[in-house]
Amino acid sequence: MKSWKPDHRSVAATGRLRQTLLLFSLAVAVLLAACGMTSSSSGVSPSETALPAPTSPLAAPASLVSGGEMAPVEAEPQLPATVVDYRGEQVTITSIERIVSLNGDITEIIFALGMGEYVVGVDSSATYPPERTKTLPNIGYQRRLSAEGILSLNPTLVIGDEAAGPPETLAQIRAAGVPLAITADPPSLDAPQQKIRFVAQALGIPQRGERLAARVEAEIAAARDQARRIANPPHVLFLYLRGTDVQQVAGRNTAVDVMIAAAGGINAATEAGIVEFKPLSPEVVIAAQPDVLLVLDKGLESVGGVDGLLKIPGLADTPAGRQRRVIALDDLYLLGMGPRTGQALTDLTVAFYDVSQGSRP
Repeated sequence: MKSWKPDHRSVAATGRLRQTLLLFSLAVAVLLAACGMTSSSSGVSPSETALPAPTSPLAAPASLVSGGEMAPVEAEPQLPATVVDYRGEQVTITSIERIVSLNGDITEIIFALGMGEYVVGVDSSATYPPERTKTLPNIGYQRRLSAEGILSLNPTLVIGDEAAGPPETLAQIRAAGVPLAITADPPSLDAPQQKIRFVAQALGIPQRGERLAARVEAEIAAARDQARRIANPPHVLFLYLRGTDVQQVAGRNTAVDVMIAAAGGINAATEAGIVEFKPLSPEVVIAAQPDVLLVLDKGLESVGGVDGLLKIPGLADTPAGRQRRVIALDDLYLLGMGPRTGQALTDLTVAFYDVSQGSRP
């Protein structure tokens, strides 16, 4: 059996689901009317293939947040703008004509705020929206950035989150006199809203940021409400894989731990006492005994799909391995804590519900 993939575009027309969707749609309509916005599409990448809808009666609510760009709210950005960065220091921005974004989540937020036209450079973790990010100059990976490559783009603003680095590169950018705005990125469901407000403030469009943050918060709340219906939470083991070179599990103090818990699952690594990321080992697998394996698309591909995944020592002998219960989601979609976090949370909730009912995801 292949790994479970969410279908954002199809909804089962059962009476119970239809009623749930109707009530949710009415609530969304009221919210969007209050925000002065119209409903947007689910933001599924054109390259994604829709698979049959999960069998769960849980509703997969219509998207509240587009992965693309919002319609402008303010006529013009209000500059200069000042933000307080993750170190507690003030940063003043006088121009956003040339933005270099250091992280994929920040890039996605900029586009969701309708300001993508000002971006002149992105890092390799910036994959959404794909039709826009693929055409922009690439500055390398967010944790291994070079000041020379960034400064060569003549930025008027460099913006990112605390995953960006190394510190020496950030120091060089500051020394060059370019405004560098770095926001905190805590492993929390408050992170998407915090980052959205920070980016919007830095770009001089705080009102637009408030609208987007409110919409994301509402979508997360709706997904969490559905997760409470899971009576038998499945034990979930998240695997961060990059071929045979990097094989890790994620426990407490990680974004994926927050996502698993909020979607109604139990992080098996956290339950086994693991904090942050630790190497995958047969001992960890034996202790975890997961009901389902959660992986990233790129990671699953790097080990040869589900068949290759189950060749990793110990995994085939777990409840998840015996039933081939594997959930694979896009890297930025699951871990980015960005504008689509509520949608990712809904997908996890539906999949966990299926597992809890004894069906295959």
